Parts: sequence; C-alpha cells; structure tokens
Amino acid sequence: MATIIRKEIGGKLVNFGTDVLRYGLVIVLLWVGFLKFSAYEAEGIKPLVENSPFLSWVYNVMSVQGFAKVLGVIEIILAILIATRQFSPKLSAIGSMGVIFMALITLSFLLTTPGVWQPEYGFPYLSPMPGQFIAKDLLLLGAAIYTAGEALVASQNTGHNYRKLNTE
Repeated sequence: MATIIRKEIGGKLVNFGTDVLRYGLVIVLLWVGFLKFSAYEAEGIKPLVENSPFLSWVYNVMSVQGFAKVLGVIEIILAILIATRQFSPKLSAIGSMGVIFMALITLSFLLTTPGVWQPEYGFPYLSPMPGQFIAKDLLLLGAAIYTAGEALVASQNTGHNYRKLNTE
C-alpha cells in the first residue's frame, strides 16, 4: 500500500515539476525578452556581447538597442514555442532546442567576459555581475534540455501524454 501511495505521489510530483519547469522557463523567457526592449537591459548585455567571439561583430551591423530588441524577439518566440507543448509537442521541442543553443552561447560568456570572477578571489568565485548573472543560464540549459527531450518523446505518442504514461 505504501509503495502505491509513494508511486502515486511521486508521479504527481513529476507531472507538476515538469509543468513548473516548462512554464517557468516560458515565464522567464517572456520576462527577459520584454526587458530587452529597455535601454538599461540593452546596455547591461553590451559588455557580454562585445567580448564574445560569437557575437562581437553584431554591433558593426546594428545598434546596441537594435540587437537587444532582436534578442528579445527571439526569446519571446522561443517562449511561445515552448508553451505550445499541450497541442504541438514538436514546436515545443524546437523552442526548447533554441533555448539550448542560446544558453550555450550565454554560458560561453563565462570564458570571454572580463570581471566574471571576483577580483580578490578568482576562480571559482563568481562576481555578482556578470558572473552570477551568467551562471544562472546553467539552470535554463538544464530546463531546456529536459523540456526538449520530453516534448520530442511526446510528439511520438498520440495524445501527447508521455509523462502520465510513465508515472502510472
């Protein structure tokens, strides 16, 4: 009896946790995506972009605010795609894979941005800004990997209810 109760409660926690992970990722992406339209956020990401071997060229093509707006639109689109999981798991998986790519680029800033490590201590002591700001993307990466995998598996099942099948 106790095993059945643990399995039932565990299954409900897995389902709820998956939803919190997915839609928490959606909320964060929407939030930071819309913030990219503000001047303070555009200026905040400027040192990260300027020092990136992947992105340093963009300010030769567009303004600081223009690039921030492009990033904001991308983040908002990815959030919307991830949110489609209930009726289009394939689109949701595509959105999550976009976040994986985005998070990997952001995490590369740990290696390229001056001031990531606390000056008096060095590695592994992250500075509050930009170090800890960038490090949070490790969690976003994990959420995106999980939600991409779950949505891809669900896209192969009719009814899109993979989680519930695995927790019963």
